Amino acid sequence: MKGQRVVVLGGAGFVGSHLCERLLDDGAAGVVSVDNYITGAEANVAHLRGRAGFELVKQDITEGLSVDGPVNYVFNMASPASPIDYAKLPLETMRVGSVGTENGLKLARAKGAVFLQASTSEVYGDPHVHPQREDYWGNVNPIGPRACYDEAKRYAEALTMVYARSYGVQTRIVRIFNTYGPRMRLNDGRVVPAFVGQALRGEDFTVFGEGTQTRSFCYVRDLVDGLVRLALSDVIEPVNIGNPREMTMLEFAEAVRAAAGGGGNIVHKPLPKDDPKQRRPDITRARQLLGWEPRVPLEEGLRETIGWFRSVAGRGSTP
Repeated sequence: MKGQRVVVLGGAGFVGSHLCERLLDDGAAGVVSVDNYITGAEANVAHLRGRAGFELVKQDITEGLSVDGPVNYVFNMASPASPIDYAKLPLETMRVGSVGTENGLKLARAKGAVFLQASTSEVYGDPHVHPQREDYWGNVNPIGPRACYDEAKRYAEALTMVYARSYGVQTRIVRIFNTYGPRMRLNDGRVVPAFVGQALRGEDFTVFGEGTQTRSFCYVRDLVDGLVRLALSDVIEPVNIGNPREMTMLEFAEAVRAAAGGGGNIVHKPLPKDDPKQRRPDITRARQLLGWEPRVPLEEGLRETIGWFRSVAGRGSTP
């Protein structure tokens, strides 16, 4: 990315802010973070404000998108991404996945830039194929409570491929599996901040269902490395980026307990509708085409994540 000018849509979000930081570290000539802060936060990129070439633009990409000057890459990371967020913001989630994505594609087309669409493992729904490969079309409920997010991302993938085929836009699609790390919000409803928050407060761990459903957790630094590798490649088909180490929710609760040195008992609550029973990426394509695989062990990533939450709590802030 040295010498390149990059636009990051959703640049003040959890993953987007780490991506902006990585691009600047790689020598990008300019990084433009575009965000309306509906789920992102300026605090996530406050430490980048003084860095040469970094620009913050407050803009709702569903209302239009304009960036002056040359652009070499557009990363579309813009979307609510946690169940709590898209339950509260279903229409905004669908609009950013449809109208917002197309505005990003239009910008890439006008600038002759590479466009990377951040998709999700949720396009696989509650999968019948395990682990999930990119050639699996998924098992998604199109009218369920999660559909606003799942179908917005599926539509965004289809739209991205239409722009590639119809207009020759250079496109990339990444399917992101569960990711964690510093700058997550404690109240965003995802299992990592939920368990970490409970452990730090000495509360019981809330597990939905029997706790036998599985997830695979990728540290954000590894994910961002995969995003950059994919953008710099010529791989058009979707690529899974995630950690294939699979564990049950009960096992994960114990891992958080060990890393945090605290936490109470396991408390079970009803399983939410359409909650996937299994999640594990097949990363063969990423290994073969990008030379990518996760490098940060869960134990190390959890230590860094918990340390960050503790430091924020020590400053009297609520992430």
